[in-house]
Amino acid sequence: MIKVILLDIEGTTTPIDFVHKTLFPFARRQMTEFVESNSASLTDEIKKLKIEHKEDYAEEFYVKEFDENAPASISNYLNFLIDEDRKSTALKSVQGKIWQTGYETNELKSEVFADVPRAFERWRGQEKAIAIFSSGSVLAQKLVFRYSNHGDLTQFIADYFDTNVGGKKEAESYRRIASLINLPAAEILFVSDIAAELGAAKAAGFETKLSVRKGNAPLGGQTAHLTVNSFDEIDLN
Repeated sequence: MIKVILLDIEGTTTPIDFVHKTLFPFARRQMTEFVESNSASLTDEIKKLKIEHKEDYAEEFYVKEFDENAPASISNYLNFLIDEDRKSTALKSVQGKIWQTGYETNELKSEVFADVPRAFERWRGQEKAIAIFSSGSVLAQKLVFRYSNHGDLTQFIADYFDTNVGGKKEAESYRRIASLINLPAAEILFVSDIAAELGAAKAAGFETKLSVRKGNAPLGGQTAHLTVNSFDEIDLN
C-alpha cells in the first residue's frame, strides 16, 4: 500500500514554462546585484562553486578564471550554470535565496496546476503523506508551494528533498529518501515528468508514474511507467 507520494515540481506540479520563463530569468536579472550585496552570507555556496569551477575549467567547459573574492566573477559563473541548466547544488541555493526576495516583495507568484490542491486535499483525507524531491533547493521548493496561485499549500507537505541527497537520476538518492522517511521503498510513489528519474526510483523499489502535462517534452515512444495527465487520476484508496 502506498503511504507517501513523492513529487517532482517542474513539469509535475508546476508548468515548465513558469520555471524557465519566469524563475530562471528573474534569478539571472538579480544575480549580479544579489551576489554583490550578499557575498558574505554565501560562503558555503562559493566554496562549492570553486570546486565545481575547477572541473569545468579543466575540461574547458568554462574558460574564465573564478575569483572567490570578486562578486562579478562569481555571478558570471552562476549565470553560466543557469545557461547550462546545471543541477548545481550551490546554484540552486543561490537561486532560492534570490527567489525568496522576489516572493516576499510580491514580484513573484508561483504557478501550480489546478488539480494539485485538489489532490493534496484528497490524499490528506486518505491519510497519505506528501513529499517533494526537486533539483531546486529545499528553500526554493517551500517558496513554490507557500506563494502559489492557489494559496499556501505547505500545510500539506511533510518532507522536502533536494540534491543534497544525491542526483535525481541515481537510484541511491531514492534509497536515501526511503531511509529518511523510514518506510519501505514499495510504499512510496514517485511522480515525475522525467523517465530517467522514474527509472532510478523504480530501481530503488519505488512505485512510479510519469507526469504528462501541457508544455512537457514529448514522450518519444513507449515508456515503462504508467502515465498520468492530472493528479485527479491518482486515487490511492
